[in-house]
Amino acid sequence: MEIRKLKLDELNRASVEEFKEQDKLPVTVVLDNVRSMHNIGSIFRTSDGFAVEQVYLCGITAQPPHREIEKTALGATQSVNWTYFETPLQAVEQLRLDGYQIIAVEQAKNSIMLNEFNPDATKKYALVFGNEVNGVSDEVMQNIDACIEIPQFGTKHSFNIVVSAGIVLWDFFAKLAIK
Repeated sequence: MEIRKLKLDELNRASVEEFKEQDKLPVTVVLDNVRSMHNIGSIFRTSDGFAVEQVYLCGITAQPPHREIEKTALGATQSVNWTYFETPLQAVEQLRLDGYQIIAVEQAKNSIMLNEFNPDATKKYALVFGNEVNGVSDEVMQNIDACIEIPQFGTKHSFNIVVSAGIVLWDFFAKLAIK
């Protein structure tokens, strides 16, 4: 059996237009005051990879177009729909009106471990990822339906937001079996 890396033209990736028309994971990613533009760009790229519906940028979270976001997004700001909200609470209120289950990704009392959370394929989810230092804002935490936490077994207190987004989005993608 031959194993070799595929060339870019062998990957058969969707064009931006095809991506916009394809089925999406019923997930909106909400960035609650994320400071690093590299993190923002990486989350756009991960959101493209798992075909999320949209990204909501809130508060101090920078917006495209910006060179520092594009360094890591590599064009994903063109494929993934996004909207800016002045506050994360405004985004959460809009998502609730639109029928989304609001889920914070945070270490919190009564959180559900990610491996124990089973998303329902008939529902839409808003996954809120918080600021790199302060996490999900208190006002958002008071307005969520549930909180999921990624199990950790080392000495550090948290994962980088981009790593967290990758883990959680992969888990939702795998459990919802969107193809």
